[in-house]
Amino acid sequence: MKPQQRLKGLLASALMGISLLTAVAASAAEPAETITIRNDGDNTYYEFRVNGEVSEIKVVPKQGPAYYLIPSEQESGEFVRKDNPNMRVPKWVIFRW
Repeated sequence: MKPQQRLKGLLASALMGISLLTAVAASAAEPAETITIRNDGDNTYYEFRVNGEVSEIKVVPKQGPAYYLIPSEQESGEFVRKDNPNMRVPKWVIFRW
């Protein structure tokens, strides 16, 4: 192999290594955001998570406008409506088939 070809090969591999490290560093700096979509009866739920923690839930009912639920600041594990934070969202189940 000629010295010029070796130099080009080394330069190309160094550039690929730098671009890979840059991509890894950029992905580590950005929070991991995921969206889970589920259908439950007449509602569709879009669950937004940042680093595995629920940041908000978008509820799209079959009829009526969509609304957002966000985690409550007073009680952990509870959610309140974004447009009406005084309204508590029940978590109990009346019937299950």
